[in-house]
Amino acid sequence: MNIRSMEEFWPVYVNQHSKPATRRWHFAGTLGSILCLVYSVLFNWWFVIFVPLLGYGLAWYSHFFVEGNVPATFGHPFWSLFCDFKMFGLMITGQMDREIKRLGKRPVLLAH
Repeated sequence: MNIRSMEEFWPVYVNQHSKPATRRWHFAGTLGSILCLVYSVLFNWWFVIFVPLLGYGLAWYSHFFVEGNVPATFGHPFWSLFCDFKMFGLMITGQMDREIKRLGKRPVLLAH
């Protein structure tokens, strides 16, 4: 699948995060990454190593052990990262459940 925009990738991304527990693990990973980045900038640059470890670690755990699929990061790393922050923002504002309902469960047509 040749993805040309985030709008094109977003329904695929949401479909791969259909379980609430998957989205909560992603939220924790994104929040943890942001906090690690802030800490590393303010106090200790070596702490920046934990930014991707925490973010991707928790997200990938949720895909392999909760959702039961392969992370979209493997095939589309940039679109996946952008969509992760979009999902994070929608979760903070309480709009993610509405977005899940709007898009509905669709078959995944994602070729790596």
